[in-house]
Amino acid sequence: MEALKARDIKADPAVYPHIPVMVDEVVRLLSPRPGDIILDATVGSGGHAQALLSAAGPGALLIGIDRDPEALERARRQLHIFGDAVRLEKANYARLDEVLDRLGIGEVTVVLFDLGVSSPQLDDPERGFTYRTDAPLDMRMDPGQPVSAYHLVNGLSEKELARIIKEYGEERWASRIAAFIVAAREKEPITTTGQLVDIIKRAIPKGARQKGPHPARRTFQALRIAVNRELESLEEGLAKAFSRLAPGGRMAVLSFHSLEDRIVKSKFRQWAKGCTCPPEAPLCTCGGKPQARLLTKGALMPRPEETQWNPRARSARLRALQKVGSGPEGEDVS
Repeated sequence: MEALKARDIKADPAVYPHIPVMVDEVVRLLSPRPGDIILDATVGSGGHAQALLSAAGPGALLIGIDRDPEALERARRQLHIFGDAVRLEKANYARLDEVLDRLGIGEVTVVLFDLGVSSPQLDDPERGFTYRTDAPLDMRMDPGQPVSAYHLVNGLSEKELARIIKEYGEERWASRIAAFIVAAREKEPITTTGQLVDIIKRAIPKGARQKGPHPARRTFQALRIAVNRELESLEEGLAKAFSRLAPGGRMAVLSFHSLEDRIVKSKFRQWAKGCTCPPEAPLCTCGGKPQARLLTKGALMPRPEETQWNPRARSARLRALQKVGSGPEGEDVS
């Protein structure tokens, strides 16, 4: 089957409600081959998965993981043409090792993480991810998990709210926003995104609101990250994926904000340097050799033409590596 191209996905938005970002670059860097075992740790609507499977050819198997049951259903419809070459599993990618164990798979040869919130999640107001529509204050990627944004906004201390908004949202006005939230919830619970947006707007001085992005964007990002424990899951998921990556196998990660990219960059550099033993260790146990080689020099960004027809790609950053060992070699990509 001919490899799926970004232009094919762009051509029919009715078929592809979520347009996968930098799909051509992902396929080129991961270079899937016949017989590969591909782990898509964030399968979403299945766009990247379809492109990778069509490029891989005969005998490839794709394991698609997502914690959102609606995303898995979309992926199931998208990928049904591949039949038994696809296994879809509901799980947080921090538990990918358990998924692979359950399926009897020891190593994988290709890994992809496409991080952050998807377009269908943003576009469904009832999920509570967006600050542009009044909806229940939710933000859970897995609707079955017990803690939502409602619980954090109405239950955390002012100090903890300020920390989350500052650390995960990189919001200058975090302390004021937290104080305004606590004052508002003393009068009545904050149950909708619209209520929260109004509170944030009152907290941020007028002059600051009139410049830059939507005043609620950073706070909503912070709460979403905290609700879904995204950064903790990313640390754990990357480590587990690399441990299950076969020698010569490739991993790529698409991130969409600086906090994610910082973690990916740090992990990739750690695996690509000569020795990973802590300074206080009496003996080197890793042999002093790099565990991986970087396939990207820095992070790749979307081509200008892609951001024109898919504006949500603008903040994407793509990094890739190859695990050291026997396997197909590739050229460094700058």
